[in-house]
Amino acid sequence: MKRLLFIGTLVSLVLFMSACSTKRVFEPKTVGDDWDKYGQMDESIVDASLNIALLEDGSVLTKDGVVKMKVREDERVISYSDNWVLTATIDGNLTLTSSQDTSTIEHLNLHKTVAGASVQNDTLAVLFADNELALYSLQAKKAFFREQGGESLALNRKIVNPYFLDDLVVFSTLDGKVVIVNAKTKKKLRTAIVSAEDNFNNVIYFHMIDNKVVAATGYKILAMSDKEIRAKYDIRTMVYDGSTIFVATKQGEIVSLTPDLQLNGKIKFPFAHFLGMIAGKDKLYILEKEGYVIVLDKNMKDYTVHEADVEDGYVFVTNKAFYVNDESIVVK
Repeated sequence: MKRLLFIGTLVSLVLFMSACSTKRVFEPKTVGDDWDKYGQMDESIVDASLNIALLEDGSVLTKDGVVKMKVREDERVISYSDNWVLTATIDGNLTLTSSQDTSTIEHLNLHKTVAGASVQNDTLAVLFADNELALYSLQAKKAFFREQGGESLALNRKIVNPYFLDDLVVFSTLDGKVVIVNAKTKKKLRTAIVSAEDNFNNVIYFHMIDNKVVAATGYKILAMSDKEIRAKYDIRTMVYDGSTIFVATKQGEIVSLTPDLQLNGKIKFPFAHFLGMIAGKDKLYILEKEGYVIVLDKNMKDYTVHEADVEDGYVFVTNKAFYVNDESIVVK
């Protein structure tokens, strides 16, 4: 019996090593000039969420630039919202620091782990790690709306923060739904399912396009106005350029869609693992894991590939640059 177990273990190990040795990576046929548009930061990124990154010295990097402040070691960055930097400890001590005057600080003890949060005027919207949705008054420091969401077993690290639209708050939940709440009347107005997978089903992308909700999990995209339209893709990341939605998939495809999720065109880069995507005026800039910047015309046909200095680490994307560790790869 021991001999059989040993042989079984040995076979499994050989198969594992064989799979690792034959793993395919993106290998472009033609590579242009090295990418030469770089910037250097004083500090490396040590944590990141969708719209904010934490730097080694405790400062934060937002899409508007670096905010010099001091995030404590027991806090993680949650979001950048309405000129506030939101950070929290694992047990729910939430801190809001003004990016315009870092001496202006608000504290709320929410008593459990915060997954996402946004603020508008006096209203704080919170998505908790147990998928509870809540609205708080900053002045009163009390909740005036709560709704418990469904169970979520495993998450994609791209968690979407609540979105404010006048009196409405749109929550992108951890179990693949979009929930719309009227903060003024304190009532839930609508719930829509983006996808219904068991694991890694949290919403990873959200955008309002012409009064239409566009949201995606790693499995599906939802376009919702009066009716609901869905499209199925294995999604790594998405961007919207004002007229067109671009999807980077786990299969190495870049897909162009209308806001109604109709296919404009697509192109495949075999075995590519996309780290981020930026939409320029006429081109897409795509960062690939093996150290390439792909510059793709929006016609989904013409492109060039350039070598870039990319190391393993946290990636943060703005509309002008990819940030990896302490370096920025500038696209415009």
